[in-house]
Amino acid sequence: MKPAANLTRPTLLEAIEEWKKNLVHKGHPTDLTWIFEENLCIEPSKIEKGGFHFGFQTRFSNIPPDALEITYDQFCLTNAPIVFYRLGTNARHSVCLLLCDPWFDSQTESDGFVHQDQWRVFFHPGEENDVEEVTELTRWLHRAKRGRALHLLDFCMSLESIDEILIYGRQLLPYERFTNRMVNRLRRILGQE
Repeated sequence: MKPAANLTRPTLLEAIEEWKKNLVHKGHPTDLTWIFEENLCIEPSKIEKGGFHFGFQTRFSNIPPDALEITYDQFCLTNAPIVFYRLGTNARHSVCLLLCDPWFDSQTESDGFVHQDQWRVFFHPGEENDVEEVTELTRWLHRAKRGRALHLLDFCMSLESIDEILIYGRQLLPYERFTNRMVNRLRRILGQE
């Protein structure tokens, strides 16, 4: 993602207020549950051969209290569209994700996206649908992590990246992640952990 150039983004609170207006317009709940990559539970569909079923979980991945603010701040550093995306309704809450990537530039109103071009913020309130919260650990552990086509939800922030920002002040580069994993494994092998 390239850095933002001469772009004025709204504050997170302003963007959320606009998001809630979009939800009200579509008749969706305005109580929000925010999720991240590790909260998605993507499983093979039992109805559509080769398709996938999207659910979520909030029991097995701890979400830091400032995760949404960190995600929004990181996405604001780019010139790519920031997308407020509603996965569905669960327990009278709209289950939402923040997404960001230049790929969204090609998404239009006919794709379900409402543009706020002055901010480069898009809203995707979706249709009325329920989304399941997965509460069984084994089901979540066996979710589909590979072997599926890229999906627009793959452009969300991971909790791993948020942890890196909290610890190091920035997201680590791939070789730094690899080095961290190797050092942690060596510590376990040597009994230093």
